[in-house]
Amino acid sequence: MRGLIPDSFIDELLARVDIVDVIERRVPLKKAGREWTACCPFHNERTPSFYVSPAKQFFHCFGCGVSGSAIKFLMDFDRLEFPDAVEELAQTVGLTVPREGGRDAVPREDKTDLYTLLDDAASWYERELPRSAEAQAYCKKRGLDADTIKRFRIGWAPAGYDGVMKSLGNSDRRRELLDEAGMLATGERGKYDRFRERLMFPILDRRGRVIAFGGRVVQVAPSSGQAPPKYLNSPETPLFHKGRELFALWQVKQANANLLRIVVVEGYMDVIALHQAGLPIAVATLGTATTPEHTEVLFRAAPDVVFCFDGDRAGRAAAWKALESALPRLRDGRQAYFLFLPDGEDPDSLVRKEGKDGFEKRIREAMPLSEYFFNELSHDVEMGSLDGRARLAERARPLIAKLPDGAFRDLMAQELEKRSGARAMLQADPAAHRAVQRPTAVQRSLVRSAISLLLAQPGLADQVEKPYRFLRLDKPGVELLAELLDIARSRPGINSAMLVEHFAERPEYPSLQKLMATLSVGEPESQRMEFIEALERMEHQSLIQRRDFLSARRGELSDAEKAELRTLLPLREQTSTKA
Repeated sequence: MRGLIPDSFIDELLARVDIVDVIERRVPLKKAGREWTACCPFHNERTPSFYVSPAKQFFHCFGCGVSGSAIKFLMDFDRLEFPDAVEELAQTVGLTVPREGGRDAVPREDKTDLYTLLDDAASWYERELPRSAEAQAYCKKRGLDADTIKRFRIGWAPAGYDGVMKSLGNSDRRRELLDEAGMLATGERGKYDRFRERLMFPILDRRGRVIAFGGRVVQVAPSSGQAPPKYLNSPETPLFHKGRELFALWQVKQANANLLRIVVVEGYMDVIALHQAGLPIAVATLGTATTPEHTEVLFRAAPDVVFCFDGDRAGRAAAWKALESALPRLRDGRQAYFLFLPDGEDPDSLVRKEGKDGFEKRIREAMPLSEYFFNELSHDVEMGSLDGRARLAERARPLIAKLPDGAFRDLMAQELEKRSGARAMLQADPAAHRAVQRPTAVQRSLVRSAISLLLAQPGLADQVEKPYRFLRLDKPGVELLAELLDIARSRPGINSAMLVEHFAERPEYPSLQKLMATLSVGEPESQRMEFIEALERMEHQSLIQRRDFLSARRGELSDAEKAELRTLLPLREQTSTKA
């Protein structure tokens, strides 16, 4: 959501930042004529098809189609909401994001206080850790060294119901924030600390900010008592959504400049044990099954994802859910693997026994998704019978159809045909196998041509006086052109990216992005003449439309309309560019 950030501030921000600098801090770029290029960070490819234009302050990938301004890049690359991307960019150029709104407006709430409070809570838990003999003994038992404890900001939530409230809730506002952040629970005695007598693990977002906590018990409850859950996570809050976040992804990215493989395990301690053993490539979901959002984040982090589960029934069920989430995201170049551990073992125990080299060997030998896929679908099928092979085909077809067009999808279909003898009957997209090429110029309608030229040179709006005579033309895009002209006229100095960004949350945005991607930086004067000519042709065609309309109603016209028709009859059709 844009919130209530003024459009004028968005313009100023995009005028201050250089999109090349913004992207180059995250993706290595190479100069290619007037533009910069790289292998796309949003899909895996060997030949660069990702272009950044300093002139347009715009990026575009001719492989996967993603494009936009510096704000859009941060939203896609860092997985930020619009206001957060604006905040991030504003900080780099020393601007403060203003908010606007009238009496009835509800401004987007500033979450700075919430982030600060959660960071304070993490620091408080950290300070409590050395004071607890119980927590210290547990850390020693699990082999956690001081560097690991510091790196993951591991802390301790002491016994009692109001430790956090007394230490951090020293005002009504602070207590409200504690509640909003999920740090408090409600019971018969009212509000009390949610986390008590647990080892605490801060959960960080993609900018390294604390957004939630996970707490682990360190002692098993007496047989007479009711055992608490081993792990307790923060509830869903304005900052924390379990289905999107991954524990330790921040630490993984800090430790790996070029991450080729990432491993998904089930528990916080499994993650930390692997990091401490010299394998800082492990993350964990947060008490939920692997979601489609998780898999997209994982594949953006690394081309190879290894899902590591227990070999029991629950582990197999979790692995299959991960496979189903991964299928639609397995574009060419992305690979998923499945590692099933021996009974009674977890990554923590195995890496202690086998060391880094032993666990790395298991990772290298993990089962490819294709093998796991066909093994699971055929394990209760009699493959020697016609009926059994037909059952395999019926199970596999709808799942293979979820794969993106590409080589992997074709090979999976071929493997199904080989195993079952049945044609996969999938609608493969032949265009997916063609080499990526930059699009060539195509004939556009007059309206699209005028919009394209205006996007290339927003200053052309100053050449057009109101009222816009072309508005009488009944063609798609005419009102959009008028709105673009109004915006450009009202904001002198606006550039192409700024103009398109005004439509970021509107249905027209994707179409404008596509037009931006095909723009060429031409000679200003020739573009000006082409633009004025397109508007004149549009006006002429609007008169033709009016003449044809009146001609069709000859018997119903008023005297004024008859006079108008007489003036329009001599008009000739234009046979060049379509409107």
